[in-house]
This record gives sequence, structure tokens and C-alpha cells, in this order.
Amino acid sequence: MPYTYRLKAKFKIIEGAQSFLFSCYEPASYNALPSIGSTRNGWRECVAGSDVSRGKAAWWALALLTATYTFSFIDRQIINLLVDPIRNDLSLTDSQVSFLQGLAFVFPYVILSMPLGRIVDRANRIRILVVGILVWTVSCVSCGLAKNFWQLGAARMGVGAGEASVTPASWSLLADYFPREERALPVSIFLMGPYLGAGLSLILGAEVVAWASRLGAIELPLIGPLDPWQLTFMLVALPGLCMVLLLPLLQEPERKERLSQNDDNLSWREIKRYIWPRRGVFGAYLLGAPFIVLVLYAMQAWVPSLLIRVHGLDIVQAGRYYGAIALVAGSAGVLSGPIAARHLARRGYGARAPLVTSITSTCLLIPIMIGAGLVESLVPALIFITGANYFVTFPLALFATGLQNASPNEIRGLMAGCYVMSTNLIGLALGPASVALASDYIFADARAVGASLSLVGGIFLPLAVVLMWRGLVALEREPQAAEPG
Repeated sequence: MPYTYRLKAKFKIIEGAQSFLFSCYEPASYNALPSIGSTRNGWRECVAGSDVSRGKAAWWALALLTATYTFSFIDRQIINLLVDPIRNDLSLTDSQVSFLQGLAFVFPYVILSMPLGRIVDRANRIRILVVGILVWTVSCVSCGLAKNFWQLGAARMGVGAGEASVTPASWSLLADYFPREERALPVSIFLMGPYLGAGLSLILGAEVVAWASRLGAIELPLIGPLDPWQLTFMLVALPGLCMVLLLPLLQEPERKERLSQNDDNLSWREIKRYIWPRRGVFGAYLLGAPFIVLVLYAMQAWVPSLLIRVHGLDIVQAGRYYGAIALVAGSAGVLSGPIAARHLARRGYGARAPLVTSITSTCLLIPIMIGAGLVESLVPALIFITGANYFVTFPLALFATGLQNASPNEIRGLMAGCYVMSTNLIGLALGPASVALASDYIFADARAVGASLSLVGGIFLPLAVVLMWRGLVALEREPQAAEPG
């Protein structure tokens, strides 16, 4: 077959795949996405809607924001792979390790999320992101320099402070880069960042740990000897510097979907006046999601230790296995949620579809999560862990898109900050800690980490279902609350 015909055939296959994937989200999505085809010179320019430059900028921004989110999760989650080396080197208990994984990070992350969200609603969002990246990158390097529990805790707090800027700024930017009818797919792609980051932190982290272990302890000028786990922290911080250089290339988009035409921000009284009639739908997003996120963070924090302590894997094997599962199953789940919700919406569920989808996926997750911690053989455990990773991420893009669609531009950063605060006060602060406390004080056995994970899932996932169900009932009474107005 001549080269030209082969090239055209490949383009048609790619366009067909694009059409199928994008039609699963919104009817207008396909027209808003980059299209690839042949012209006289073999390529057609990427197009977004009727404005080529706007479309290119939007998708370039999505790529950079997703990369930023991914790198932030690598720096945040790499500690989960290093639990046992840190525990042994610094002589820590599981409860102290859980503090480093959870509260040390989440306290500044939560405290700063709402103030930063308020600033995002009135200041340059790109600059806010760049400053945040610098803070968490320097702090991640500092984790590698820590010599005791308190130094490592202070460095983890710096990582949390820097990363508090990512969600409010990114959500607000994406809502202005993409119109409402085209927003589901970009938000889903962006929300793949945590699962890409969690997976890569384990897969690449395992390789870095293996390489650093072969090197052994190294001596750096002015710093002194570094163990492999310390070198790992320093190496995974480097990609953040690339984002500091690339993000300023983005253009701050015009703010859209405002309640008022002037540039004034809403007062707290006006914000309350807007939210109170819609408290049911906002409550579903801000109260139902945190308990699902709690289970997600508990899994990310303790599944590697489950594979090591109970199933006999070494740290590199655990990182590779769970990293691949988190990368593939987590990413698939966050992309599948909007597809399922769109299908239900077309079948007459309308604005209720996201919450119906979230409730259903969480009900399916409960027995899988319990089984993941209780099975004794490695292969069944990996199957259960894969299913749990898929269903725990299923509703998360629906929460993010629904919350942004229900919020006017003047409070999108603030609402994203509230979401960060609620999901992390409950999810990140309590998720790792609840498993550790169950292991230390209920089962009193470090090898009982699997039973602790099952207990946490069996308690908090039904609670999430109840809270989302209450939100669904409220939404049926006030369907207009699904969008600003």
C-alpha cells in the first residue's frame, strides 16, 4: 500500500477513536478537541471550536496542569513507598509514620486551601501555582535532608503548604479555559493526575529506590551521608522545577460565568445568600466525597505495606505491583465515572445521574474493599485491590465537575478550597491514621494492616452512601441547584 494511503488510513482510525471516546462525555465535546487529519502537506491544524488559538491554549494548559497535579502527587505519595526504611532508620512507630503521611501534610494543606481559594478568585492564578510549586519542591528536597521525626514532619508540612494552591487554581483555570458543555472530559483528564502520580510514585519510586539501594549511602558536600530513602525524596522533587519554567508560558484566561458583570468579588453575605438555597447539592459534594477519599488515601498509604508485611513482597515488588494497579485501575475509574453518568443522564436521570452513579459505584466498592484486606493469597489480593482502586476513583470526576458547574466564577476557587478542606480534613487526615490506629490499638499487630483496611472500608463507605443519598433527595427537590443562576 502506498505510504500516502497508509497515512490517511491511520488518520481515519485515530479520528474514529476520538469520535467514540468524546461522544461518551458531552455532545459538543468532539468539536472542542484537537482533530488530526490529512491535508496537502499531511497534517491538519489542531482545532478547538471556532477559535484555533483558544483551543490550542486550552489543551496546552490542560496538559501542563495535569502534569503539575501528577508531579504534586508523586511528591506527596512517595513517602508511602518508603514507610519501612523511614520507620527503621528513624525508629518510628506506625502512628508516627501515619502522622507524617497524613496530618503533617494535611494540616497546612487544609488551613491554606480556603484562603488560597479566595485569592484565586481575584488574583493571577498562574503566578499562584508557580509559587506553590516552588514551595513544595524545596520542601520535598528538605524531606531528603531530614535526620529525625521532627525535621521530616516540618518538611512534610512545607509540601502540604505548597500543594494547597494546585486544586483551587487549576479548577478555576479549567472552568475558564473550557465552556460548560465541554468541561467533563478535561476535568476527568485532569483528575487522572492523582492516580498517575500515585502509580508513578510507586513504579518509578521503586526503580529509584532500587538504584539508590545499589549505590548505598552516599556522601554529599555540606550535607553529609544520605540513605537511599533520602536520595529518593530529593530526586522525585526535580520535575517540579520544570513546571516552574513551563507554567508562565500559559496565558491567564478571561473569567467567565460570573454572577455580576463588574470585577468585584462577592461578599461573604452574598456567598451565603447564593449557597443556602442550594445547600443540598453543595452538601452532597462537600460531605459525601470526603469519606470516599478517606478510603482512597488509606489504600494509597497502606496497601504497599500490606503487600510487604502480609504477602511477603519486597519494597521494589510492592511498588511495581501496586503502582501498576493504581496507574491503570485508578485512571480507568476516574475516566469511567463521567461515561456512566452520561449514559444515565440520557436515560432520563438528568441532574441526578452523577449522584446515582456515585452511590452505585460506592455500594459495589464496599464488599471489594473488605475482601482486599482479608484474602490471604497474593493473586486474589491483587485482584481485589485492582477492583477497589477502580471503584474508589469512579465518582471523583463527578464531584469535581458538579461542584464547579454549580458555582459561579466568583466563588469557584473558594468552593474548590472548601472541597480540598473537607476531603482532606476527613480523608487525608483520618484515612492513613485510622488504619494505623486500628493496627496499633484494636488488633495490636503490625501484620493486621489488611484487617485494618477492611474495617476502615466497612465503616466509612456506608457512611458516604448515606450522605450522598441525602444529597440526591435534596437534588430531587431543587434540580435548579445543579447550575448557577
